[in-house]
Amino acid sequence: MLRYHVAYYLPKGQDRMVVAEVLDFPGVVSQGFDLADARLMIASALEDMAQMHLEEGRALPVLNPDATAADADLIELLPLSVETGAPRP
Repeated sequence: MLRYHVAYYLPKGQDRMVVAEVLDFPGVVSQGFDLADARLMIASALEDMAQMHLEEGRALPVLNPDATAADADLIELLPLSVETGAPRP
């Protein structure tokens, strides 16, 4: 199972949403109303992007063990499990 680094940015000032970004997988960004919601949303976004890469015959991005984001409030590893085989309808 692959595990990607996710950075979470908690609300500040007028912001009301928690923003999440997968540091090892460019373009995977989401948000949620709170940390729990952001975790669900980013997991779904990561699965969708990984599945799309595989369906298009592209390799998944290489994990970066040193991934960091200086302005993140929290960084944690998110497991990724995708199915290979026939494309989804």
